[in-house]
Amino acid sequence: MGPFFTESEQESYAYFMAPTDPRILAIHRASTDFAESWSGEDGIRAHARAKAAEIGCVAMSPGAGSILRTLAAAIAAQNVVEIGTGAGVSALWLLDGMHPDGVLTSVDIEAEHQLIAKDAISQSGIHQNRVRLINGRADEVLDRLTPAAYDLVLIAGKPVDLADHIARATVLLRTGGLLVIDRALWNDKLADPAQRDPDTVAVRVAIEAMASNEEFLASLLPVGGGLLVAVKQ
Repeated sequence: MGPFFTESEQESYAYFMAPTDPRILAIHRASTDFAESWSGEDGIRAHARAKAAEIGCVAMSPGAGSILRTLAAAIAAQNVVEIGTGAGVSALWLLDGMHPDGVLTSVDIEAEHQLIAKDAISQSGIHQNRVRLINGRADEVLDRLTPAAYDLVLIAGKPVDLADHIARATVLLRTGGLLVIDRALWNDKLADPAQRDPDTVAVRVAIEAMASNEEFLASLLPVGGGLLVAVKQ
């Protein structure tokens, strides 16, 4: 360790660097759980999350949602696109952080999902003119939106479409806009090379490509199922 560490400090350092130590794993798990619950979740979001579970739709975690809200607030996002409405959980986080006059355009092929999301948004008291829920295929809908006009694009669609969604989001984002990908670690499967199912492979290829994508400055965060955040250069 070098002359600047005492023996006890070396032992402490070795302890905290042991990723397979059950004690460290338990502490890490507890810290992750604490971070996920730290921001809290109101009754409307909790209800939307429960509805998502009923229809087999994965909802954004509270930890990831709070980061999304902070990002939207940091850039005072006014024009936002969401690919994958789900039950409206992520939309609520986005709208909570966006500029008060901001408009969210949310796309989903499942009409049932959007009905649930619309109800959650209505219950939250958000004015209906701040949300455009568009039922349809993302590739068809996104091509009708104005290029370079959006502050933030959230991708929460199907893994097989991820690379295509990233390409289309790149067109929609203004310079300095944010690209956010939910479940970017594919719920801990991405880092396991033994996982070779089609969904995991599709996510792995797309996320690895983002690391060398010169159009973005990106970070990969181990929150929720993984959250990739990238700024368009």
